[in-house]
Parts: sequence; structure tokens; C-alpha cells
Amino acid sequence: MSTSAPPSNRFERRRAETRRALIRAGRQILAETGDTSASIQAIAERADVGFGSFYNHFESKAELFDAAVVDALEEFGQNFDERLTGIDDPAELVAAGFRLSALMADSHPELMQILRRRGLGHIHSDNGLARRALRDLEAGLASGRFTPVDPVVALTALGGTLLSLVEMRFARPDLNGDEAAVNLAEMVLRMLGVPPDDAHEVARRPLPDPGPGSIPRGE
Repeated sequence: MSTSAPPSNRFERRRAETRRALIRAGRQILAETGDTSASIQAIAERADVGFGSFYNHFESKAELFDAAVVDALEEFGQNFDERLTGIDDPAELVAAGFRLSALMADSHPELMQILRRRGLGHIHSDNGLARRALRDLEAGLASGRFTPVDPVVALTALGGTLLSLVEMRFARPDLNGDEAAVNLAEMVLRMLGVPPDDAHEVARRPLPDPGPGSIPRGE
């Protein structure tokens, strides 16, 4: 789960832990069923906190579940940042993002189920994956790596393709996820104006070696 600066005193630490427990419960519910009709009592029991504690942190279930999605997508983005540090080519970042997403269906199923069920509503958010994808797209446009296009339109196409890949990984677990991700990445790079031969090569570059506890490396 994504983290922020640690609270400075015992009361704040307990309060922060209660909030984290509620968000964890929200994430688990979204990943398991996507059903947000669970009662606040059921959510509090899953989080192992008092019923009244819920309203100390959230005004409604909708606010909790939105916070849970944002938290999951930020953790997803942080995983990407850690794995892709050192890659300067925007095209390679885009391609690697598709391949890592396919791998994460197995290594981080909770995150990917949340992305699958709630990602569409966050394609244009200012945090998580969207912020990082827009950054990479703008870098590619500024450097001439990508053909000039409205970055918001490009982000829409990129996000929609990624969500389709995630859906495919769960709907068709028999397919080779990395192979599908490579092919989709190549198509997206060509759509962004990368020459065909270049797009083919970039989409197949070896992924960076993972650190301890990171996303596993694709074959």
C-alpha cells in the first residue's frame, strides 16, 4: 500500500493506521467482488475498527472506495517508478508499462482487479498511473519521439488499450500475457508515430531486472 510521511505523535499514528485499515478493507472488497453495497458495519469489521471510527475518516462509502482506488493506483505507479528507473526513452517506458501490467495480473492480483474494475474512471485523474503516463507522453512529444498529438487524446487511447489488456489477462488466462502485451505495445508505439521497425524493437527490449519484492521479470 502506498505510504506518506509518518505521523508525528501517537494519536496521529493511531488515526493514520485506522484510516489505512479502512482503505485496505475497501481495496479487498473492490478486488474480490467489486460490490460496493457492503454495509459500513461490514467494512469496519473487516478493517477491525469500531463502527464509529468510519465517520472520523470518511463521510460515505463512496468516498472510502474512491480513496481505495486512488491508493491502489498510486501503489501501482510507485511499482513502475521503482522498476523503470533509469529508462530515458519515452517509447520504451510506454512499452515496458504494458508488459509490466501483464505480469502484475499474476504478481499483484489485488491491484490489477481494482484497475480492471475501476480504472476507466481514473484514466484522466491527476494521480497514480494517469499522471505518470501523461508525463511520459508529454516527454515523447517534446523530444519528437512521438508524432504531435493532443496528449489528452493520446492518454485516452493508451489507457483504454491498457485496460483492455488487463481484462484480457483475467478473461483469457490461457493466453501468453507477455506476448500479448508486447504486440499491443508495438501497436501503440506505431499509433504514436514511432517507425514500425523501431516500434518492433523497442517493444521487445528486455525488461529491467526487478529488485527484491518487485514485479517479476517477463520471459
